[in-house]
Amino acid sequence: MVADEKSISQRLLELSGADRRISCSEARKLARDRDVPPAEVGRLCDELGIKIYACELGCF
Repeated sequence: MVADEKSISQRLLELSGADRRISCSEARKLARDRDVPPAEVGRLCDELGIKIYACELGCF
């Protein structure tokens, strides 16, 4: 895992909390803030067992 993936993964774990859920808008904002495609954030969520809810655009 490259350094950026590690930092994104860490942030995903922080945002998702104990229930391991993150909203679509939070996931898209993280992707935008880190300048990575939403699909990359989605892949990391899958690897970390984080569910994305309230999907607005079908990105995930």
